[in-house]
Amino acid sequence: MAHFTFDAVVKIGSMALIRKEDNDLDYNIISRLANDLRPGYILVSSGAAEIGRIDYMKRNGSELKGDLEEIKTDYSSQGQAILMGLYRDFIDPKYSVRQMLVEHSHFNEPEKAEHLRKLFFRAANQNAIPIVNYNDPVSNEETRRFEIASLRQNKGDGEVVECVDNDETAVVVSQLVGAERLVILTSTEGIYKDPKDASTLIEEVRGSSAEEIDAKIDEMLAYCSGASRVGANGAKAKLMFAKRALENGTDVVIASAAHRLSDIMDGKVRCTRLMID
Repeated sequence: MAHFTFDAVVKIGSMALIRKEDNDLDYNIISRLANDLRPGYILVSSGAAEIGRIDYMKRNGSELKGDLEEIKTDYSSQGQAILMGLYRDFIDPKYSVRQMLVEHSHFNEPEKAEHLRKLFFRAANQNAIPIVNYNDPVSNEETRRFEIASLRQNKGDGEVVECVDNDETAVVVSQLVGAERLVILTSTEGIYKDPKDASTLIEEVRGSSAEEIDAKIDEMLAYCSGASRVGANGAKAKLMFAKRALENGTDVVIASAAHRLSDIMDGKVRCTRLMID
C-alpha cells in the first residue's frame, strides 16, 4: 500500500522528561527531541501520568489521594493534553502531528493491527509525525489482566502483547512497521557493567545471529538492577524487549535523552547499540 520506510521508532521514558532536581518538566529535552522529529519517525512517549501529577500539584498544592488505579487514570488524562501540546509547540510547523492512543488489543487482534499499520504509513506519506502512548485514561487494569489471560488461553504458545509499559509498545510498533532502528531514550547513556562507573558503558553489542545476540543480552542482564521510578521495569525490561526488535531485523539504540536525536542517529554520542550483522 505505502511506499514509505520508517527510519526509527523513538521511545522516551517518563523520567527522561523530568528534571529530578526540582521535579518539573525538562523543556530543553522536550524541545530538542521534538525539533529533530520528522516524517519517517514514530515517537512513543511516556510521561502523561507523571506530567499530569506535576501539573495537578502545581494547581492544587498537593497530590491526589485514594485508589492508585484511579489516580493514575486521572493524572494520565490531565497530562496527555499537556504532553501533546508541548510536542506540537516544538515540532517543525511544516509537519503535522497525530496522536495515537493504543491498547494491547490493537496488537493482538490482526484486523486492529493492520488498521494501525496503515494509519502509521498514511501519516508518514502525508507529512505527519505519529505520537503514540498507551491509552491509560480509559484502560482498566483489572479488565486488561482478564483480557490478557483470555488471549493466552486462546493463543496457546502464540505471542501475546501485553503493553505492560511503553518499552514493549515501542518494540511492537517497530515490528509492525518494520522500522530500521528502535531508539530508547532514557536518563542514562545506556547499559553499564557498573552503573556507578561511567567508564563501564557497553557501547556496542553485535551478533551474527539472533541466537548469538540473545546470548550476549542474557549476559548483560546481570548488570541491570532497579528502575527509575515505581511501576517502571528498568534496564532489564528494555533489554528483554530489545531481543524481539532485533529478531525482527531492527537495530536497537539505548541512549540519553540529553543528546540530540540527530546526533544519536548519526553515531556522534556514546550510547549502547545492539545489532545483528
